[in-house]
Amino acid sequence: MKASSSAAPTVLISEVGPRDGLQSVRATMPLAAKCAWIDALAAAGLREIEVGSFVSPKLLPQLADTAAVVRHALRHPGLTVMALVPNLQGAQAAAAAGVHKITLPVSASAAHSLANVRRTPQQMLDEVRAVLAWRAEQAPQLAVEVGLSTAFGCTLQGAVPEDEVIALAEALAEAGVDEVGLSDTTGMAHPAQVRRLFTRLRAAIGDKAGAAHLHNTRGLGLANALAAWDVGVRTFDASLAGLGGCPYAPGASGNVVTEDLVFLFEAMGVATGIDLDRLIAARAPLAAGLPGEPLYGMLAEAGVPRGFVPATRIPA
Repeated sequence: MKASSSAAPTVLISEVGPRDGLQSVRATMPLAAKCAWIDALAAAGLREIEVGSFVSPKLLPQLADTAAVVRHALRHPGLTVMALVPNLQGAQAAAAAGVHKITLPVSASAAHSLANVRRTPQQMLDEVRAVLAWRAEQAPQLAVEVGLSTAFGCTLQGAVPEDEVIALAEALAEAGVDEVGLSDTTGMAHPAQVRRLFTRLRAAIGDKAGAAHLHNTRGLGLANALAAWDVGVRTFDASLAGLGGCPYAPGASGNVVTEDLVFLFEAMGVATGIDLDRLIAARAPLAAGLPGEPLYGMLAEAGVPRGFVPATRIPA
């Protein structure tokens, strides 16, 4: 899949496996293995990686070494190093470690919000405002985004009214968040819903409309990604080998598989900037760091079609 010219990426694939994936498995990947995995992801051309989260190690011992992972990831020039933080204290720790971007988990479902961060959506909105006030004073270079969890439905609450999702997104944008994305935390979304809600989001907050974070729980992950693309979404979260799922949302299984999503876009002629051969190879350090953990993905099983020419043509 090598060629003599290159195409500028037109879509951003944000790899969330080192955070979303590792928080959902019982085993703890050793620090050296995490670093080797991130090195392989960066070598494949990933331009943004969520490398961990700054939460209490009592809650997520799998991610207790996130500061060390951040320091390693920062060695890769041009890589946006991102981490999840649940509150101001986490934001301060992330900034001290050197991350470029933080993401805060604000849930549109009150039931999920209480289970996940022990705060109501309104309390989380207040927490986001506190983070933004601190950023203005102490860390103006830090990017702040919010992924609106359970935007398409919640296994605890059930249906989540779309008007409430959009109202919360508008409040976050008005507060000063750089981007607000929508997350199908529980894998309940379908393409018509994705198309409708992202259209409303873009109409409500304009260029602050952010990423699509989709799960493949019911087999609709790629269909939903295509629906989001059709209405203008250009940033997508994905997890290598489909690892992931919220531990506080029952039944919320794997994220969209990074390899399959990249292949979808490349086959459509949409450049991702990612080398598929190297991306598939990045499964090896993941498997080595989590021996016995199930890995998913159709592309890794079937392989790249004979004669396939990707939109991203990596110079030889």
